[in-house]
Amino acid sequence: MHGHAEQDLNRAAFSATTHCLTGCAIGEILGMVISTAAGWGNLPSIVVSVVLAFFFGYLLTLWPVLRTGLSLRQATGIALAADTVSIAIMELVDNGFVLLVPGALAAGLGDAKFWWSIILGFAIAFGPAWAVNRWLIARGKGHAVAHEYHH
Repeated sequence: MHGHAEQDLNRAAFSATTHCLTGCAIGEILGMVISTAAGWGNLPSIVVSVVLAFFFGYLLTLWPVLRTGLSLRQATGIALAADTVSIAIMELVDNGFVLLVPGALAAGLGDAKFWWSIILGFAIAFGPAWAVNRWLIARGKGHAVAHEYHH
């Protein structure tokens, strides 16, 4: 029985981390597209991308929770509790990696360096985000707070 519970916990952490990755990727890429189109520098590009990553990460949790009939205020509280730590870790690791890749921020949307640095950054960030999600879910926190509303 213990092995099954462990497998369920790992699966729940994987699902929560994939959910986080999806919201972060949507926000990051949209932020970079907006920043590139506007001709913004590195700092504004990172700021808008991180803000949008949090926005879309929370939004992906908010929708199913709202469909259960909770108020916007209640659903927002659940989304914040469920995703804040995971998104923060995902963004910190991904953006840290992209900053370490020479020329990645200056690369345009048509440049392979732009895409592989973001993709590899998210792949690297997945491990630490998964570990934290697993730890939180095992304690009934993080994405476990929203899990009952995702059905």
